[in-house]
Amino acid sequence: MKNLENLEKDLKNDLKKDLKKEKPILVSFLVSGDPNIEATLKFMNALDEYCGVIELGIPFSDPIADGSTIQEANVRSLSNGYKIHQSFDVLREFRKFSDTPVVLMTYYNPIYKRGIENFVIQAKEAGANGLIIVDLPLDEAEQYRAICKKHDMGTIFLVAPNTPDERLMYSDEASTMFLYVISTFGITGARGSFEKMTFEFIARAKNLCDKNKLYVGFGISNGEHAEKIIENGADGVIVGSAFIDIIKEYGDSETTICKLKELARELSEGINRGYNKYNEKNKY
Repeated sequence: MKNLENLEKDLKNDLKKDLKKEKPILVSFLVSGDPNIEATLKFMNALDEYCGVIELGIPFSDPIADGSTIQEANVRSLSNGYKIHQSFDVLREFRKFSDTPVVLMTYYNPIYKRGIENFVIQAKEAGANGLIIVDLPLDEAEQYRAICKKHDMGTIFLVAPNTPDERLMYSDEASTMFLYVISTFGITGARGSFEKMTFEFIARAKNLCDKNKLYVGFGISNGEHAEKIIENGADGVIVGSAFIDIIKEYGDSETTICKLKELARELSEGINRGYNKYNEKNKY
């Protein structure tokens, strides 16, 4: 029988294994149809090797949670005649070559118009793994959650620094794929740096939420940002505006693809540095 010292040593080794079991991931966000639907597929394929999840935004005329960069991308897509079925079409094409999880992000109005169950069925058949409905309050999501559960569709809810503890735990319970942790107050868009509040919120969420991984979004635009977020305990970073800025500048071109890959590589390297620092700080 092992003595107490050996048991303690084994326990510490097991905890180390758990800590390092899964590396944090990059989640990239693109707006479907920006600048055109064919380009969206090319961009998804370009980012695929660097991403653990791809988030595909369904354009909406009033994207209240988004900053000017993503709002403009929505306008560009809608101006080109975007229709929801095109997101399903591009996802089907993507599924011919990749099994990387894809999350569709949208607002409630487009889903309501199409019919919640009809939308979920079509998204599932196209190959979507989860849904984010930005403006659907958790307290009003019972029917939506039941439909998603029925069709094995992941649900992701958002939490912010001002989310109370009880609500934070409820959001964790209601999410079935990951928990979207908003880094700061306000709308999406690149930021220069992060406040202490962001890291305190990550720590609070990590302490209270034991079901889902915590993926942090809003304002992350470079490798240094990604490193800092992961170093402070996040399981992944969600990056959108920084990719969309590239698309806005270079359009449907090989230059865009090269620059998207460059940024994804930089973010991935930052994630790895942050992961190593986190493990170093938390080693036994």
